[in-house]
Parts: sequence; structure tokens; C-alpha cells
Amino acid sequence: MEIKILLCDDHKIFREGLKTLLASTPRLKVVGEAADGRQSVALAASLRPDIVVMDISMPRLNGIEATRKILSSGHKPAIIALSMHNDRRFVTEILRAGARGYLLKDSAFEELSRAICSVASGKVYLDPAVTSAVIEACTGPAADAGHTAFTALSNREREVLQLIAEGKSTKTIASALRLSVKTIETHRNKIMQKLQIDSIAGLTKYAVREGLTSL
Repeated sequence: MEIKILLCDDHKIFREGLKTLLASTPRLKVVGEAADGRQSVALAASLRPDIVVMDISMPRLNGIEATRKILSSGHKPAIIALSMHNDRRFVTEILRAGARGYLLKDSAFEELSRAICSVASGKVYLDPAVTSAVIEACTGPAADAGHTAFTALSNREREVLQLIAEGKSTKTIASALRLSVKTIETHRNKIMQKLQIDSIAGLTKYAVREGLTSL
């Protein structure tokens, strides 16, 4: 049975290389490519893939938030994170968001192929390099996670913060999220209060440090 795959990564050369490799593998078919998180959500809804291979650091909406949005819809594909990040925060947060697999980008292609077939059959697949991070998250004290963007801010606040950090105006953010300008201003003020940051430059540095954007 054919496995339909959606590739989500903001680097075109990487997507094209991956697509070529997947095309040479029996049963695997790439049905679409997304260059940012919002396009990932839209294409997942319209193409209804079996598997979504998801980068974490993407413009407009990062892979963690995109995963949450995709899996909150009626169609629920299996999502595999394929990322350069091995930081415990990113691994645990995208798994909490519902991803079924996590691989590092320096993995061999054969491992990605195995991961796709594994999660397509209902299993979970983790890169051995991140397994310890998952075990620590499950067995360590809850407070050990510390103060991060994922613990301090709501899903919507993280969306707004990412767009602010990417230089989008309040009006543009309001249009993208289909909210009023006043609502975006309220979110921005709450974000500043929660993080105790009083400038856009400070918010941008924070967002980059926390991995919400790669800018």
C-alpha cells in the first residue's frame, strides 16, 4: 500500500534532495512540499498525507505549533520531526504536540525510510541520539524543564511572538491570524509582561534563543 508523504522544510535544496531519495523507495510517494509552517498546515488539510516530515525551525509558524494545528484538524497524519535540534526542549515539545517520530538531519536516509514505515504502521520512532532526552523528560522532576517559551506562553502567544520576531507589523500579524489589531496588541503586551521584556529587540532575541524562529 502506498504511503503518501508531505515534506515541510524551508530549504528548497534539502526538500528536493529528500524528494529524490524518497522517490527511489518503493511504496513511498511525496505528494506535496511546504516551505513554512502555515503552508504545512494548509497542505496537510488539502492533500491528506499519511506522513508529514516536519522541520522545527520554519518561518511564519514553527514546526511544533504547525504540528499542533495539523493534529487538531479532522485528518490526523503521522508526523515525524526531522530537525538539526537535539535540545531536550524541542524533542519533548514536538512529541507532546503529537509527533510520532523524531530524527536528526544528520541521520542516514535509510533511517528516515525506516522511521516512515514504522510510524505509518502505528509505532513511534526516535533517533537514538534523542532517546535519553525523552527518558529524562519522563523520569525527571517536572520543574526541571525550567522557564521556557513553551512553559511561559500560550500557543497563541508563541505564534504572535514568532511573527513579531520575524519583523511583521501588528496589522500584518492580525491579518495572518485573522484577529483584530487590538487583540494582537493585547497579546504583545501580555507577552512582554510575562517575559519581563520591554522592547521588540528584546523579544526578537528571546524568540531566536528559544528556537521559535531561526532569524
